[in-house]
Amino acid sequence: MRHPRIIIAGIGLAVVATVGGVTAAAGASSPGSSVRPPSQSTAATVRTAPVAVAGKTETILVNAQGLPLYYYRPDTATKSLVTGPLARLWPPLTSTMPTATGASGKLTVLDDVNGHQVAYNGHLLYTFTSDHVGQVTGQGFQNFFVATPGLTPIARSSAPAGPVPAAPSGNGY
Repeated sequence: MRHPRIIIAGIGLAVVATVGGVTAAAGASSPGSSVRPPSQSTAATVRTAPVAVAGKTETILVNAQGLPLYYYRPDTATKSLVTGPLARLWPPLTSTMPTATGASGKLTVLDDVNGHQVAYNGHLLYTFTSDHVGQVTGQGFQNFFVATPGLTPIARSSAPAGPVPAAPSGNGY
């Protein structure tokens, strides 16, 4: 006969894996990188969805769970500046093999401090801990902007980002 605590623990792990999308590979970290949050899977799907942004319905990029995806304006195509406490508030989208549905831009993976971070047209992608499916609450906050299918590609450069404009330009919301 099995011990009741083992059965309960097994059920708890099954619920966490089903609800949170946890995989064994999701918790792995590579040398020199941070441990990735368990909500990030190795096969992240980026797709489009209509979501209200600043009172207007826009088509934006969302992750596999439907959470809005953002880019951080000061990032470069080769370096994430979102680390430590900022990365806990704005978790990076990580995957070793991302896929896109409904978006014609280019998905790439940058091996950096956040692990295998997903980029769309060169912009590294993040979620926001205060968002829910279909809800954008981080637009323009702390220099993060929702990623859209038409996000203008940025070139890969090791040069630091230049001055950050105060208002978003036509390359996203």
